[in-house]
Amino acid sequence: MTKVTTHEPAPLPTTTLVVKVADALRARMSKGHHKPGDRLPSEAQLTQEFGVSRTVVREAIAALRSDGLVEPRQGAGVFVLDPTLATRRPFQNVDLARVSSLIEMLELRTAVEGDAAALAALRRSPGQEEKIIEALDAFRTSSAEGRPSAETDFAFHLAIAQATNNPRFAEFLQMLGPTLIPRRAVTENGVETALPLADIERLVDEHEAILVAIQNGDETLARSAMRAHLKNSQARYRAMLRVLR
Repeated sequence: MTKVTTHEPAPLPTTTLVVKVADALRARMSKGHHKPGDRLPSEAQLTQEFGVSRTVVREAIAALRSDGLVEPRQGAGVFVLDPTLATRRPFQNVDLARVSSLIEMLELRTAVEGDAAALAALRRSPGQEEKIIEALDAFRTSSAEGRPSAETDFAFHLAIAQATNNPRFAEFLQMLGPTLIPRRAVTENGVETALPLADIERLVDEHEAILVAIQNGDETLARSAMRAHLKNSQARYRAMLRVLR
């Protein structure tokens, strides 16, 4: 008997709010409201302005920092950088039009996320476990209704990374950006392609296996379930690559 709970899928506010705040600040920079060398408003000011928690603001700033747009300076605040002088972010030379690039990223994720799932099994808090469950519920619902599910899929993997209580895992996933979920790149006229029912059922089963292993505190099984999930994705894209050739 599994421990997976079922209830009405909850929204994923933290992920959505982080993106909202980061995008708003990016827009201000692009319009010159915050110029290179300017100091951004304080954490407290941004928290009040956007009506979000300090955690959301910090994660939004971390996203901008990984983009090379801002630089925190000890005791002075966060300053806007000149984007023309910023170094290129890692993984941004990934060609999402090439299936081989998607496979490369899946191989990398298999190595990293396997250990993330194992650590989550050992370290997750009750609140973090609930967040993983909510992400799975949202993924299951969006997939069953034929709606785009890449965002909820990302939220599931990110929740596991956060449950490691090692912030570098979550930073790594966020740094990968749109390369994290391969089907974001497999689109028709810019719209995420709906998955066949068989693939949806398989993905839900694989995600549930990862969750149950984490709930049971079984680091070995959590690692193997995550690795099996990502290796199955590799196999699907390798088959696609053979057809394209």
